[in-house]
Amino acid sequence: MSSLTPRQIVEELNKYIIGQDSAKRKVAIALRNRWRRQHLPEDLRDEVAPKNIVMIGPTGVGKTEIARRLARLADAPFIKVEASKFTEVGYVGRDVESMIRELTEVGVSLVREEMNREMTEEAKKRAEEKLMDLLLPPAPRPMRSTNVYSPADMRAGDEPAAPVSRTDHAETRVRDLLLEKLRRGELEEREIEVEVRESSGTTPMMQVFSNTGMEEMGLNMQEMFGRLFPARKKRKKVTVAEARKLLEQEVLQDLIDQEALVAKAIERTENAGIVFLDEIDKIAGRSSPGHGPDVSREGVQRDILPIVEGSTVTTKYGPVRTDHILFIAAGAFHMTKVSDLIPELQGRFPIRVELHSLNAKDYERILREPQNSLIKQYQALLVTEEVSVEFDDEAITAIARICQKINEETENIGARRLHTVMEYLLEDISFEAPETGGRAVRIGAAEVEKRLAELAEDQDMSRYIL
Repeated sequence: MSSLTPRQIVEELNKYIIGQDSAKRKVAIALRNRWRRQHLPEDLRDEVAPKNIVMIGPTGVGKTEIARRLARLADAPFIKVEASKFTEVGYVGRDVESMIRELTEVGVSLVREEMNREMTEEAKKRAEEKLMDLLLPPAPRPMRSTNVYSPADMRAGDEPAAPVSRTDHAETRVRDLLLEKLRRGELEEREIEVEVRESSGTTPMMQVFSNTGMEEMGLNMQEMFGRLFPARKKRKKVTVAEARKLLEQEVLQDLIDQEALVAKAIERTENAGIVFLDEIDKIAGRSSPGHGPDVSREGVQRDILPIVEGSTVTTKYGPVRTDHILFIAAGAFHMTKVSDLIPELQGRFPIRVELHSLNAKDYERILREPQNSLIKQYQALLVTEEVSVEFDDEAITAIARICQKINEETENIGARRLHTVMEYLLEDISFEAPETGGRAVRIGAAEVEKRLAELAEDQDMSRYIL
């Protein structure tokens, strides 16, 4: 688990997210508390529960990005789910336990990638040996003696060891020369025939419909039949470069201890997993419950409650406890309030933070400062066509101002509006780039005003712009 201090976590988040300092501080403290908990005595460790967070703010202000970047910093299993996709038990839809099953799958994938990196060198060595056997199959060894052992024959079984023949020395020299060529990459395009296991994706799918985890039952049945019938192999004619990749993958599967992998993945999911529960305001009741859609909304909340409180969810890898999984909920709460959630669920999200709406200055910083800013992305994309694009400072200011104006006059979708505005601004340059490679383009404020003037002034048209 990451040992970054809260200040370091905020500094890392600042590289990608502009503003929202209060939210960054709270998630940084929550992440650091997870590291602190791991250093507590074992008897106290289980008593410390994570402080779940509710982020309140309009769309496009950075709620999802904060949670996603936080999970990357922690190197933790992370999933984003939408609360509106779940339904109360007994209704058609996804059951709430599926979020923990998906989180466990992410944990298994993370740990598998780590183990693959640890075993890469050993896998390469073994794959190279197998590749050499395919390029130069070892010659059959002569039998030491043609005499069959017989108790009655006193001379049988006492033959001297067979001397090393000249052919053995010659084969070793040829093999060494071939190995040198292989390592220099001179044989990459040579075609060879290799025997590989058929992937599970080629086996027929079986899916079982059940109220509790339809997708989980389908996977379990498929694995059960996979164990009953041995994995089939097929011969393929591929280049040496492709054969090396196939053999390395097979060797890695054999080297990794699957039981250790699953145990480590479950432990990491239970102690470091993060679930981002988006659109939680959509399941908050807007009126007194008892009829209509509010029945299902409250039912979903009551189904989510034991998951957040701490329960055991059965997955295909084994039981997973949710007591120490961190839940970060988010919602715009335009039509509802956090207090519209059932009191028990409110109590399980003790930390609340409001994210402010973005203004023109924020949009300008978003275009300039982050490591993955939109301007840097478009510049990198167009460089592949040998087109250099530069923006004047006044042009960036104009883009930010127009973006704010459109958001104010239509639906406010926050920083997501920048994607549409930038795409509209660079449409002609992107379209003509393959035919006009090798040129440099400088975009000024006048060009921005000219290109986006109609979009900013015509409110009826801008309603069609996402």
